[in-house]
Amino acid sequence: MRPAQRVTILRSLININLDLKKLILFLAISVTVITFLNGFYSSYQVQKQQLQQQTLKNHSAYAAKLVSATDRFLFAAQQQLAYSAKILASQFDNEDTLVQEAQRLRLQTDSFNSTVIVDKNGVVLGLSPLSLQLKGQVLESDGAKQALTYKKPMISEPYISVTGNLIIFISHPIFNLQNEYLGYIGGTLYLKKKGILHDLLQVHFHKDGSYIYVVDKNRRLLYHPDVSRVGEQVFNNPVIEAVLKGESGTSEVKNSQNIVMLAGYAPLKSAPWGIVTQRPLDATFAPLDDLMMNVLYRTLPVGLATFVFIWVLARLISKPLRQLAEAAKTIDKPSTSQQLKQVQSWYFESAELRKAMLKGVSIMQNQIGLLRQEAQTDPLTGLHNRRSLDAILAQLTDSQTPFSVLALDIDFFKRVNDEFGHDIGDMVLQSLASIIMDVTRTTDFVARTGGEEFIVILPNLNASTAFVLAERLRMRISETLITPVGTINVSIGIAGWPLAQLSIEDVMKLADQSLYKAKRTGRNRCILDSQYQYVELSAAE
Repeated sequence: MRPAQRVTILRSLININLDLKKLILFLAISVTVITFLNGFYSSYQVQKQQLQQQTLKNHSAYAAKLVSATDRFLFAAQQQLAYSAKILASQFDNEDTLVQEAQRLRLQTDSFNSTVIVDKNGVVLGLSPLSLQLKGQVLESDGAKQALTYKKPMISEPYISVTGNLIIFISHPIFNLQNEYLGYIGGTLYLKKKGILHDLLQVHFHKDGSYIYVVDKNRRLLYHPDVSRVGEQVFNNPVIEAVLKGESGTSEVKNSQNIVMLAGYAPLKSAPWGIVTQRPLDATFAPLDDLMMNVLYRTLPVGLATFVFIWVLARLISKPLRQLAEAAKTIDKPSTSQQLKQVQSWYFESAELRKAMLKGVSIMQNQIGLLRQEAQTDPLTGLHNRRSLDAILAQLTDSQTPFSVLALDIDFFKRVNDEFGHDIGDMVLQSLASIIMDVTRTTDFVARTGGEEFIVILPNLNASTAFVLAERLRMRISETLITPVGTINVSIGIAGWPLAQLSIEDVMKLADQSLYKAKRTGRNRCILDSQYQYVELSAAE
């Protein structure tokens, strides 16, 4: 359809006073032409739902299978330790037996990355591999302490070993025939290095994006295909919360990369862990999408003709609304009013909507201006507030403009409030703000940052000049009579930027420290930060 023909149709529609209701009726008639698409869509949705449910069911069964395999592994590992503990119970004083049993336990089944035999005092008597060089040492790791404390078979929480590895420690106590506690035997599972647990779970990684992960009761990842994430704690994940409550089931959830996943999960019986298997939702629907695309290609000719018809009409209808929606995204900008005026609202509803938006934009922009001013101003004194202070500091540092900082605090202000009341105290703060504004330059920046605390930023002012100004300000305040309080005194701390390689936060802290020093040394005085003074003197030399 040519543009001229489109304009002719548009004008004819306007001439019959077309509104949104008539457009909806016209589109409803058009829908009858594309009824076959409803069947196509319904079929797609049904198959999609079935595929999603089947995938969730499979992952739930898969998680249960992995839980069973992992439970069997942990149970077998504990059995191995129990058997070794029984052997060592009668030969605990035989050093050769200790060394041989530690080696056998590690090498026989590859269940452990390392093994260790420890006496009741925590001293290592035997270990494998010997390259760990821990023999004779006292183990102070979390797993070692837990084994000595509880004296029972246990699986520790993940921790960093003395050799710097993130591990899980499985241990079993050793008791002699008289039931005396001799120590324990234990094996480690490395979480960030290759091991049997890693091998057991790694085989279930798929190229379609499916993967599994294991979490403990503290929401810490014990296994993940991305080894760098092992040991990371994961919060606000409903699947993890459910599996740690002992629940098993399925769920649709977003992972840490914000990808929608179909997950199955189940808890272990032998340890307070949970296993989650999941597959990207997009990968699940990929085969179905291909199938439906083949169906669509076969109906393409008729569907295409219908689509062109609906597209032309929808474009005419949606264009004004789309332009209004785009203007709504920038409704707080001054240019929005002009943008709204340029929208060609050719039917009644969009024209009325544009009028309402123009009116609303005018009102809102006035309110935004007032709110922006209030957000950056202290309501009591009319000075800048902390938010405005942060903004000006960012501007000064971005432009590499040096400045000095005055941190000012009223001495014994609490006495004013206690003796005269808070209303008089507020009046004192207002009077002080007026004095500061009168003494400082128009280019200086004055902010109230607390009850009786003020900050003055002096751009392009060096240390000596800043100190002179601070002294003049202090004297002016102490000489000004404020009825009915009389006179007040202030203490002032002075620092400046740039100072060596210190950050803005450090410079502000130096100003505060100088202020506190002024308070400690008698109040009613100005203290210049010694580092800032040294830099100033060095520059002068």
